[in-house]
Amino acid sequence: MSRPVKITAPLQGSAGEQIVESLRAGDSVLLSGVIYTARDAAHQRLFRLLRAGEPAPFELRGAVIYYCGPTPAPPGRPIGSAGPTTSYRMDAFAPLLHAHGVKATIGKGPRGQEVRDSLREHRALYFGATGGAGALLAACVQEARVLAFPDLGPEAIHELKVEDFPLLVINDAQGGDLFGLFELGSRP
Repeated sequence: MSRPVKITAPLQGSAGEQIVESLRAGDSVLLSGVIYTARDAAHQRLFRLLRAGEPAPFELRGAVIYYCGPTPAPPGRPIGSAGPTTSYRMDAFAPLLHAHGVKATIGKGPRGQEVRDSLREHRALYFGATGGAGALLAACVQEARVLAFPDLGPEAIHELKVEDFPLLVINDAQGGDLFGLFELGSRP
């Protein structure tokens, strides 16, 4: 197995585009930089803001959104458990976010065809994080703060600074699909 590719978020400019174009379904990645959490309720609010022509609470161009609702931070830690949630629940919102410049999302489980098509059209990625490993993933979070919609509690949008956050490329910008590869019985 090859060594993980180290990348930094946000995935902006020509460097970000080059990273998106170079990664393929099945690649292992260690992500560092700034990412944003958002689950169902936060996505609904983002969707309404964008549809109304209002700005998002963070820069969407090059952004990486993690489908996660972290638990409260224990003493001495910036965040509690931070495992991924099932991604298909955000499928209705993903194409609009891609159109506004979001370059990657992180979650668990397969994406629908409309999202896979949007990833190709907007040159974006879908990463998988290991479900059931929220405490281990939280250890990669160096800083955390509530950025928007604090009334949503754990589903508020959090800005996270992460270091070497372990991910797998599930869907790439060329149409590669890690789940599809396994369904066909081949390996990446």
